Amino acid sequence: MAGAADVILAIIGVGGVGKPFLKQLTKITARLAKSPSNPVFVKVVYLARSQTALYDRDSYKQVDLQYWEQELAARGTSPLSPSEVAEFLTKYPQSGHRIVVDNTSDPTVAAEYPTFIRQGISVVTPNKKAFSGPLALWESIISVAQNGRNESGKGGYIYHESSVGAGLPIINTLTDLLVTGDEVRKIEGVFSGTMSFLFNQFMPVPGAGKGMDFAAAVKIAQQSGFTEPDPRDDLNGMDVARKLVILARISGMKLELEGIPIQSLIPNELESCASGAEFLEKLHEFDSRMDELKASAEKDGKVLRYVGSIDVISGESKVGLQRFDPSHPIGGLKGSDNIINFYTKRYGSKPLTIQGAGAGGDITAMGVSADLLRVIRLTCTR
Repeated sequence: MAGAADVILAIIGVGGVGKPFLKQLTKITARLAKSPSNPVFVKVVYLARSQTALYDRDSYKQVDLQYWEQELAARGTSPLSPSEVAEFLTKYPQSGHRIVVDNTSDPTVAAEYPTFIRQGISVVTPNKKAFSGPLALWESIISVAQNGRNESGKGGYIYHESSVGAGLPIINTLTDLLVTGDEVRKIEGVFSGTMSFLFNQFMPVPGAGKGMDFAAAVKIAQQSGFTEPDPRDDLNGMDVARKLVILARISGMKLELEGIPIQSLIPNELESCASGAEFLEKLHEFDSRMDELKASAEKDGKVLRYVGSIDVISGESKVGLQRFDPSHPIGGLKGSDNIINFYTKRYGSKPLTIQGAGAGGDITAMGVSADLLRVIRLTCTR
């Protein structure tokens, strides 16, 4: 029976995902410490937001998870660079497994994941940039991680379930299919809670209302908290494309982001708008274009949905509008749900489907917390 163990934690990012993660971590640490057979003591020794951080190079004083905001305001100092965080953790004077939780979307942090992992520091993150950016970075990360192809047993682990689908078990499911010998042939779905909500407002299934103009639907989506501050960051399709790249690479494809055809929903005339507010103010001038697409789909008894798809066999991928029967699981999707269909040799013509809320800080943080617990189980209970 294993004895007590320590986990030394550095947390980068305390915003929309980081803040709910810290709330969840407070409960997790209390529960782990009370385990009668294998207590685990989680010690947060570094916590940073973009401009300030809490850490002590000499004492490695723990951050009080109950009062971290007050402490950050009272004694926060300049944050360390990612490479300095790695050095800070490796110099921790006592034993314990080191873990970095990166709750940012910062590519400079993502670029240092191989550095962390080579030094035995595990990484848990929802940051898509590391896994959908340059293929060379992806290959570097996977080659040094113990749960990748590393045979040395010296590297850390990396888990990033929340980089696709927030808290939905998409990456774990795909990984399980592959490692158990199934052949993944196609992946298709609605990968954006924003786009799901938007098209359910714009073109609901028959019997669920008339729908509204596209510009009005975008405004409602923003007011409801579903879009980025500048809606163009959702409407350009890049978020969906990044998620596709991640799943394609896990499936064995050597795909670059630039290799995916993406249908942007931003009118060319509005690409140069100085702000999101200006974009929203002018978007209604182009409603007729989306109305034509809607009318054409309605004539054929279809609905429009914004979908990403990967054909693993042919190597083709695409992001954009597709037509579906209202009775199709994608066509009939409600609210802001995500839906992902895995077509595999084992499942035949009926795909394995994962559906549910795929956005939101609490839900994304749950996925991060679950990944953290996976690493703790792997490193502290064996």
